[in-house]
Amino acid sequence: MTEYDGLADRLRSVTESVDAAIAEAGRAPDEVTTIVVTKFHPATLVRALFDLGVRQFGESRHQEASAKAAELSDLELEWHYIGQLQSKKARQARQYARVIHSLDRESLVTALSSTDSVEPTDVFVQVNLTDDAGRGGVQPAALDGFVDLVLETPGIRLLGLMTVAPLGDEARPAFAELRELSDRVRLAAPDAAALSMGMSGDYREAILEGATHLRIGTAITGNRPVHG
Repeated sequence: MTEYDGLADRLRSVTESVDAAIAEAGRAPDEVTTIVVTKFHPATLVRALFDLGVRQFGESRHQEASAKAAELSDLELEWHYIGQLQSKKARQARQYARVIHSLDRESLVTALSSTDSVEPTDVFVQVNLTDDAGRGGVQPAALDGFVDLVLETPGIRLLGLMTVAPLGDEARPAFAELRELSDRVRLAAPDAAALSMGMSGDYREAILEGATHLRIGTAITGNRPVHG
């Protein structure tokens, strides 16, 4: 047995399920990007996934993400930062993260701003669809103003909206709500049509509601290593 027995089978199973949901939704396969979330897993797992054809990876802790990106710099990977990002770490995160999915406050927008003539950082605005203010994300009522701020800030490019389905509730209504909010945002930002939503347990529902970026971890990677 090898260290990652079953990885290829899990990846194949999820890929087939994603393809089936895309077909069910009447969408084209190239409309949906699957990001494999590898937080808490070692760099060797990322290399194993790379060998299986995966190129899009998600991380949610800056210290771990930056170390992995450095260790794997010999590979052509695209890193997505999907967790809550401290403003003071934002500029460092820009060094390795091609896309940041969790833009949700003015201080983070300011930290990511840049007038350098480099490729802008692609971002999603995270929307909080719950009543829990402790969860990350902009409340829907504040979304229009926040999007305006993002659009006028140099060095970042708005791809669209991101959300995490509420715990304990049906996921699809939340995804439908994000899609409706996206329609509103596109009045001001026609190109910001992407939707980052859908995880291991609810990606089918997300695809049916128009997800363009899935963030799938354990369904592909298996259980995370135990940390003390």
